[in-house]
Amino acid sequence: MKRTGNLKALVLILFIVIFVTACSSKNETVNDTVASTAPAETAAFNPDEADGVDFKQMREQNGAVPKPSGSIKLGSVSKAFENEYWRTLKEGMELGAKTMKESGIDVSIDVKSAQGEGDEQGQLSIVKDMVNKKYSALLLSPISDGNLTPGVEDAKKAGIPVINVNDGLIATAPNFVGPKAIENGELAAKWIAGKLNNQGEIAIVIGMPKAFAARQRTAGFENWMKENAPDVKIVEKQNADWDRSKARDLAETWIKKHPDLKAIFANNDTMALGIVEAVKASGKQILVVGVDGIGEAYESIKKGEMSATIDSFPKYKGQISVEVALRILGGQQLPRVIWTPQALIDSTNVNTPAEEIIGWENAKFE
Repeated sequence: MKRTGNLKALVLILFIVIFVTACSSKNETVNDTVASTAPAETAAFNPDEADGVDFKQMREQNGAVPKPSGSIKLGSVSKAFENEYWRTLKEGMELGAKTMKESGIDVSIDVKSAQGEGDEQGQLSIVKDMVNKKYSALLLSPISDGNLTPGVEDAKKAGIPVINVNDGLIATAPNFVGPKAIENGELAAKWIAGKLNNQGEIAIVIGMPKAFAARQRTAGFENWMKENAPDVKIVEKQNADWDRSKARDLAETWIKKHPDLKAIFANNDTMALGIVEAVKASGKQILVVGVDGIGEAYESIKKGEMSATIDSFPKYKGQISVEVALRILGGQQLPRVIWTPQALIDSTNVNTPAEEIIGWENAKFE
């Protein structure tokens, strides 16, 4: 009886093993089928790689700016006005609206900003308020690539056009206006490599890692050096979150750690100016290049302190973004991406008027 009981138990165990194995195999097959039929993840939107046109091409292709019927109220939300760049962009947008009003278009613009460059929720609240007040169109420069997405979705449901201006990135925004951020870094790399005869130790100070422009400027700089000046060695790379004092502290540490450091590239001028302070205190000759083209950077270049900046001309970018908004409201079909001008500024052209450098002309109106 004992031997018969053992046999029955063994048969039962074998049956359980076979059943579990079969079920497991079936589940694996189902999972494999689900995986193979699931849609591939959509690639993130990158305006640097999109099919876009230069603002001058936009004007050639679409002609004069149409005059929308009725009163137009534009809303704009920037990062933080503590940064001169965003104040200048604001001035450009207001100038653009003023020029259009003088041409007979009933348009006004309300430009606001967050409390600081890290106030993501505060910035979103401003956008939602503008949507609730039914502004005609929104021109947005988010702090990070995702913080304004809920507000953009609300605007789209309300039928309000949204234009992503410069940085950060709003993947769901129908239109983008700004420079090719990757070219910011490429222009800086080419200039530095030329000054260093394609060799030497350099460093990079990154802005806020969540910001599209910071990533693209850094990538453009690194990739250009790798492909064109492999003997230029990047010995340090760290973020300073667009902060002047943080950038200065980093530079002080790096200058002591790397006695042969020849140049530092910063993702914006505010950080570059902090680096200049550290370089001056060290008594060394180190190239410092920033991005944005703010007034203080120009003055520093004129004094022979800061070496160069990549100017993306926020005053004119602001005017272009307002022009794009009016074209959209007037019914014109535009490419998703409109690129705005940029240029490297150093001692050779720091006194040249911006209008001459970029060939600026005011838009024409119907």
